[in-house]
Amino acid sequence: MGAQMRIYRQRIKSVQSIKKITNAMELIAAARVIKARQKASEAMPYTTALTRAVSAVATNTNEDHPLTTANPDAKRAGVVIITADRGLAGAYSVAAIKRSAELIARLQAEGKEVSSYLVGRKAVSYYKFRHREYAAEWTGFSDAPTFEAAKDIADRITADFLKETAEGGHDEIHVVFTRFRSMVRQEPHVLRLLPLEVVEHDAEGEEGLDLSVNTYEQGQIPPEYSFEPSAAEVLDLLLPKYVRNRIFTALLSSAASELAARQRAMKSATDNATELIKKYQRLANQARQAGITQEISEIVGGANALADAKK
Repeated sequence: MGAQMRIYRQRIKSVQSIKKITNAMELIAAARVIKARQKASEAMPYTTALTRAVSAVATNTNEDHPLTTANPDAKRAGVVIITADRGLAGAYSVAAIKRSAELIARLQAEGKEVSSYLVGRKAVSYYKFRHREYAAEWTGFSDAPTFEAAKDIADRITADFLKETAEGGHDEIHVVFTRFRSMVRQEPHVLRLLPLEVVEHDAEGEEGLDLSVNTYEQGQIPPEYSFEPSAAEVLDLLLPKYVRNRIFTALLSSAASELAARQRAMKSATDNATELIKKYQRLANQARQAGITQEISEIVGGANALADAKK
């Protein structure tokens, strides 16, 4: 019984150490997710205004610009997959990777060749473990993205998009990221970044951080535009900013989702550790009680044997 008591005490001590770590990580994630949500929310007004401006230029002119005109015979597509650099965030990265796999399968079924651009160590590890090729990778900033990182990603995918298909260019660029709805709800989302795709603003998106193109409300008359010096030059100036900002906003939304998922996962781990400690304490008490009962039985048995010997 003494050996069992030692085992249970060691397990209780180990679980208590793990509980301290998970509780600390939960508190850190809870503190950081507030700032991440604030940054993502502050970026939305500029994203909305810029997206409306680009979409207005694209829809109010007949300009055949490569970043706004879809190719009906698209043969190559690029997919940007945004995941986490670290684990312990529940199914956050797995959900994004699974959603990207569904997108890639659909694009391949359409006869398109797909190249992947990976953001986050989890996506890189997933591809390397399965010996899959990818075009580029960016790591080290998943939970605290910077505009410089978004600019690097945007400039690379824009340059590849503008290349000829025969030279390794792409006809489409899609982004798979996790859209932050609330602290308990984050959803993997697919956005066709290039060429520009106007998507109706869904009602659910008003509750969270939505990255679809915000159209004008019912009854609201969209303004008419005149372009100076020309629509082509306006698009040339706006579209690089548009792509960088959309990538940056996707990174911010994913960062908020990652921290929220990590907070939930660590809270669940802390609660499970508490229950496990209670279980081991019950087992230890049972083992101690069994040891005491056995010792009493041995004493009583020894006393009875001495009494019988005297008779």
